Amino acid sequence: MGDRMTVGDAVTRTDGTAPTGPANGGWCDRCGEPAGARVHEPCRAARALEPPRYCPSCRRRMKVQVLPTGWRATCVEHGALTS
Repeated sequence: MGDRMTVGDAVTRTDGTAPTGPANGGWCDRCGEPAGARVHEPCRAARALEPPRYCPSCRRRMKVQVLPTGWRATCVEHGALTS
């Protein structure tokens, strides 16, 4: 169905592609900044309660739908991530 992402873990896509972006580290899915640029502990803590807001591959703002069973975030370029 979609890709799965776990808070604090690297993004893994079901199609086997790695995130692109600065040095292939990708982008923070909460603040949109380069993943390796600064400490993202506040982002990880917030992501325990919130869905992602930015695509970790291209930094685009995603369409987010909060469901009773979780969430679904969709990037127009890279598809959906689900909880």
